[in-house]
Amino acid sequence: MKIAVRYFTRSGNTEKLAKAIAEAVGTQALTTDEPLKEDVDILFLGSSVYAYGVDDNIKKFISDIDVKVGRVVNFSTAALIKSTYKQVAKLLKEKNIAFASEEFYCKGSFGPMHKGKPDADDIKAAAEFARKVVEG
Repeated sequence: MKIAVRYFTRSGNTEKLAKAIAEAVGTQALTTDEPLKEDVDILFLGSSVYAYGVDDNIKKFISDIDVKVGRVVNFSTAALIKSTYKQVAKLLKEKNIAFASEEFYCKGSFGPMHKGKPDADDIKAAAEFARKVVEG
């Protein structure tokens, strides 16, 4: 099974989750600056919320996907809203790419809000989530 992990982060919150997920499933976590170069069965895609929306880097990454993706699994951090799931789902639907119903979300620190998040427990939970997704 071919698995890829891509993420975009400004603060480093989503990067922490991406690295834990990648390690758990035996691949590398790369930023969305690295396009997919081959077909994948599962793409773990990490984003965070900026001004109540996913960053333009995520939008561009999805728009530029030109390989076969079995399904995308969302993971995200945010200080104010619950997740990026609905926004990413809409973008993937426009590209006719399958989107998993399961996702991983946790609070991310932003200024004085949610200091220390994601924490060690969040990172451990993200890794366990990824293993369960891959094991089916």
